[in-house]
Amino acid sequence: MSKTYDVIIAGAGIVGLASGLKILEARPGLKLLVLEKENGPAMHQTGHNSGVIHSGIYYKPGSLKAKNCIHGYNLLLSFCRKEEVPFEICGKIIAATDKSEFAGLEAIYEKGIANGLCNIRRIDKDELKELEPHANGIKGIYVPYTGIIDYKTVASKYAEKILTYGGEIKYENEITSVKQKSSSFEVITKHSSFNTKIFINCCGLQSDEVAKQTGSPVSTRIIPFRGEYYKLKPEKNYLVKNLIYPVPDPAFPFLGVHFTRMLNGEVEAGPNAVLSFKKEGYNKTSFSFSDSFRTFTWGGFYKIAARYYKTGFGEFYRSYNKKAFVKALQRLLPEIQEEDLVKGGSGVRAQAVDKSGKLIDDFLISSTGNIVNVINAPSPAATSSLAIGETICNLINKFFIS
Repeated sequence: MSKTYDVIIAGAGIVGLASGLKILEARPGLKLLVLEKENGPAMHQTGHNSGVIHSGIYYKPGSLKAKNCIHGYNLLLSFCRKEEVPFEICGKIIAATDKSEFAGLEAIYEKGIANGLCNIRRIDKDELKELEPHANGIKGIYVPYTGIIDYKTVASKYAEKILTYGGEIKYENEITSVKQKSSSFEVITKHSSFNTKIFINCCGLQSDEVAKQTGSPVSTRIIPFRGEYYKLKPEKNYLVKNLIYPVPDPAFPFLGVHFTRMLNGEVEAGPNAVLSFKKEGYNKTSFSFSDSFRTFTWGGFYKIAARYYKTGFGEFYRSYNKKAFVKALQRLLPEIQEEDLVKGGSGVRAQAVDKSGKLIDDFLISSTGNIVNVINAPSPAATSSLAIGETICNLINKFFIS
């Protein structure tokens, strides 16, 4: 017989695990199961990001990203202090390298102030050089809230706490179907089946496909974008003290190539943002016919392609041409040379796109009956994870009010 649970969460990335933890904190003794297709937690977006603790400076005031990032930031730091998870609040600069970027820089500053980041400050060229002696910039913003962390370690700690609370996590259990059974669901995996009162989809790159399995209306599709990194050679790490970011293109929902010091002392440079032909494709040669078919048969894809084709070709060019990638990095760090960089890792961002071709910039969490679908949770989802977990916990509370 299938075992019955109160809650089943699909996906053991950082959002799924944070949701499980927050639900069990609120309702100890609840029968909760996390199902994950891989053989461990945080194997995709969580485990491939650059490990930045985001401040919330970029996000539209009042948006889900802004509210969850700032609240999640405080929850994350409190959790890490209590559980002795290493992190460092090192600060970052956002540097304008041309006068044409001043308006964008000021807009970011105003968003930060509106979001309650009262300790950010505008900096001139001299102070920018004091903070990052090798960086290029004529004006900037100093963001003292930004930090660095290893989110795989955080996710593993969330998983450990779930087990402590009596929850279960079953790895290597890829979901093949979700069947409605009056007021409950049968969740079928490649190895077993389970019954649950509530089903929560936190499947990241596969969230749209899992949502369709539940019968939920899905008006967006996940388009995967691969971000590729280089690393500075160890003898060049001195060029970056902490984190150096550009002023992002306001029309494109990516932050642009930047420099990130990591907890282990290494410095990452990147990422770019290239269309991936496989949702979990971390190499240039990765290809999935089914994933590509779903991308190219989505009407919204052609609308974003028409809007961003110049930017897209530029990203592809940088992906295959190291000199072009270095040239982009030199805007922020002129001393960087091609020989200073070695190949780093890569990640794939799950970007929701609607039928009109709009790139969904905010978190997208929908609740239909006893199903919760986390459809769009790109950066800063890792920083926001515990706040997103609280949001999901609140959405399902109505089913447990006695």
